[in-house]
Amino acid sequence: MPHQVGLTVAAPVKPTALDDLTAALSEIGKDPAQNELLPFGRLDGVHFARFFLLEPTADLEGRAIPAELVFMVDWDAPLEERLRQLVDVGHAGLDRLFSACEGYTRGGRDATTAYLRQHAAPDSAYYVNTVGLGVDQVIGEGRLRDSLEAHLDENEALRKRSIADVRSALVEWVREHPSLSWAMGQAAPPDPAWRLRELAHLVVVPLIGLILLPLVLVALPFWLILLRRHENRDPAPDVLPDPRHLAELEAVEDLTPINPFTAVGFIKPGWFRAITTRIVLFAISYGVRHIFNHANLAGVKTIHFARWTFIDGGRRVIFASNYDGSQESYMDDFIDKVAWGLNAVFSNGVGYPPTRWLLFGGARNERAFKHLLRVRQVVSPVWYAAYPHLSALNIANNSTVRAGLLGAMSEPDAATWLGRL
Repeated sequence: MPHQVGLTVAAPVKPTALDDLTAALSEIGKDPAQNELLPFGRLDGVHFARFFLLEPTADLEGRAIPAELVFMVDWDAPLEERLRQLVDVGHAGLDRLFSACEGYTRGGRDATTAYLRQHAAPDSAYYVNTVGLGVDQVIGEGRLRDSLEAHLDENEALRKRSIADVRSALVEWVREHPSLSWAMGQAAPPDPAWRLRELAHLVVVPLIGLILLPLVLVALPFWLILLRRHENRDPAPDVLPDPRHLAELEAVEDLTPINPFTAVGFIKPGWFRAITTRIVLFAISYGVRHIFNHANLAGVKTIHFARWTFIDGGRRVIFASNYDGSQESYMDDFIDKVAWGLNAVFSNGVGYPPTRWLLFGGARNERAFKHLLRVRQVVSPVWYAAYPHLSALNIANNSTVRAGLLGAMSEPDAATWLGRL
């Protein structure tokens, strides 16, 4: 199976093209899977995708920032193959959207591909719920579980047999079923070359850290002093979200068990916050790449994909995720389980509730934290999900059901396995 990769593209929009761009996004957003312009459902390997528009603004020094069109996609590797298919299948839509952006020229598929690469923004940290779990496997294992459940429901006589006999009968039924027999093999791991590179990164980064440790220990007291000075001086007003903006957000939430979340904010002024943000995101990137890469982000199990991405020359950061449940439960999950992680990253952003020593306070001020998220949150007029009705827990359960078809199993384990159906 492939590993998963993300692509983020951010392009400045021509002021005169905003209305046309908004109309095109609305047209695609009505049916992201099968629209005529950019049908994500006809692409291979796409888990989630979104387009959103950032309005014109000014940075903290008053310098103008034009409106920006942002495109994000989570898909299975290889990146180049996916990008090529995206441009081939969705060229009409990409051409219409990015022709509203500065510097784009309609010169065919090669020109479109070059423009996307030119405006790609590297993700500073990228979280995948379960590395190596491709979209075809997610959908296939969902159908497998549904088929097993339906088969049991339709066969009353089978349900009256012993637990061991029921499991044996189901295994045999899957083995002989033309559209399900694939499930009797184990899912292949990601490419060996990729796994070797990941192993090298896993080992090399801590080794470099050990080499630099003496310098870190010397610098740490000075950094802590500067940190407290900034924490004591940084303004942190509790700004209420605009009711109209809140209504726009709520109108597109909870339409399926999975929701998109997108928030954008400025990094606090000065070199200290800029450097601290990059150090923290580097640490997070290492953690989500090697530690929190199997259905668990430090205790939060409801996120499918997430990323942190600098734009506008590092002046702003985008945080985007695809998560299960309501927005309120999503925020509560983070506050209850990883408030320290939220503080470490987002306290470097303008308007964040006051923190102590980077990790404490902050998100624990629940009211101010939730207000800030809503203020910074952006509506995604185009959002595509390949499996909108499968939560992260559903996906994990379905993988366990498939794994339970293989090998011997004790009667208690078989009973537990059947309970998953």
